[in-house]
Amino acid sequence: MTIGQSISNIFSLLIISGFFFLSGCNPQKTNQDEAVLREPNILWIVADDLGTDLGCYGESNAYTPNIDKFASEGTMYTNFFTVTAVCSPSRSALITGMYPSSINSHQHRTQYKLPLPEGMFPITKYFRNAGYFTSNGSFESREKQGKEDYNFTADSLFDGTDWSQRKEGQPFFSQVQIFFPHRPFKRDPENPVDEKKIKLPPYYPDHRVARQDWALYLEYIQLLDKEVGKVLKRLDDEGLTDSTIVFFFGDQGRPHVRAKQFLYDGGINTPLIVKGEGFEKGIVSDILISNIDLGPTALAIAGIYVPEYIQGRDFLPVGDERAYVFAMRDRRDETVDRIRAVRSKDYKYIKNFYPEKPYTQFNAYKKQAYPTLTLMQVLQKQGKLTSEQLLFMASERPLEELYDLNNDPFELNNLSGDSEYRDKMEEMRSIMEAWLQEVDKGTYPEDPAEIKFAEELMESRFREQMEAKGLTPDVSDEEFLQYWEEYLTPTIKKE
Repeated sequence: MTIGQSISNIFSLLIISGFFFLSGCNPQKTNQDEAVLREPNILWIVADDLGTDLGCYGESNAYTPNIDKFASEGTMYTNFFTVTAVCSPSRSALITGMYPSSINSHQHRTQYKLPLPEGMFPITKYFRNAGYFTSNGSFESREKQGKEDYNFTADSLFDGTDWSQRKEGQPFFSQVQIFFPHRPFKRDPENPVDEKKIKLPPYYPDHRVARQDWALYLEYIQLLDKEVGKVLKRLDDEGLTDSTIVFFFGDQGRPHVRAKQFLYDGGINTPLIVKGEGFEKGIVSDILISNIDLGPTALAIAGIYVPEYIQGRDFLPVGDERAYVFAMRDRRDETVDRIRAVRSKDYKYIKNFYPEKPYTQFNAYKKQAYPTLTLMQVLQKQGKLTSEQLLFMASERPLEELYDLNNDPFELNNLSGDSEYRDKMEEMRSIMEAWLQEVDKGTYPEDPAEIKFAEELMESRFREQMEAKGLTPDVSDEEFLQYWEEYLTPTIKKE
């Protein structure tokens, strides 16, 4: 029985309106006989930790002319979401078309990686079987392997690191990995961003440290834009633009507090822009898309049969759009957690499996790299945070969260206990429970040996990273904030 059939049966029993249109659960229906055999080149340009903070998405403080031009020549999607908000499970989902919890890749960077379940393969296998050259490279060099960070074991996933290594005339499925804007941020002296012009989300304090950190994030996005421009120019120079369908997207959302590693939109909403045959020019689409959909869509574009087990879906057929996307969080580095979310265009439901834990339980990576986290910890002690900012700093969290995204885009007003939204809560909870039964096949709790390994690894890294800053691991929040205040200076414009 397929995921779609199982969930539809559950919805029939519950008699919930619209349940038969549950998204992300219908298998790809294309078969080999019906496939239109075309062989376009397909290129994925993947940014690391990118929110929708581009000029074409409405961020006026970011100068992104190359990506903006690319968007004007292709289709820009505003409701593209990743299934997780951290790289290894997100990239595992991306390359398989599967939810991480259904292929044992949901915990972030396990010591003992497992193979994919029997009969399941990375999508590169299907491209290679169809005669495509597959590559994964870094923007830094054609010979350098790009970031993979897949949380499973597999034989070689790619034929090489660059499409130039293919046979003459051979179509390619390639990825170019751009590390930007993953922390630590780099400056753009050609176009410094003025922190005084930054307007932060209301869940951050309006403080110079937070604004300057955000300004540097935008500057790094501007450097990303330059690299994207180089890749697109190369396609033009090699005469490949017309024969290549180019996808530009992020592996997850923003590298900021309450974003990366969490399931609010800041952590899972990232740009998706596609240019090429079959994609209208200058169109902005609000259809819901999950990053597990990119693999089957790419296969379908190439006329390659999409195996029925794949949980993602081709998002191109009109009239068969998703009604929901799903997201998950489990252990991130040494921080044990478990959160699940389901999102429609209008509402998001979140289930916290550890309501007794704070959102800000210690995470070595976050603590050493995120200035706004330390800022908020200090301001909380001083009683200077607003009620909106205190939500994420609470010592515990609600078991369930429900947000009306049209009226509350920052996801601050939890409606889970509001009687007016009881029906919506029951609907979203039922959708979540059906999905959990179908795809959440992970082992809970995780093997203690994995957690211990992560704890020891991150303790060592934290010590090294703090010492590199000239600080001790047990530095006070106040002293650490002083470090950030001195470090976070405006970028000097290059003359």
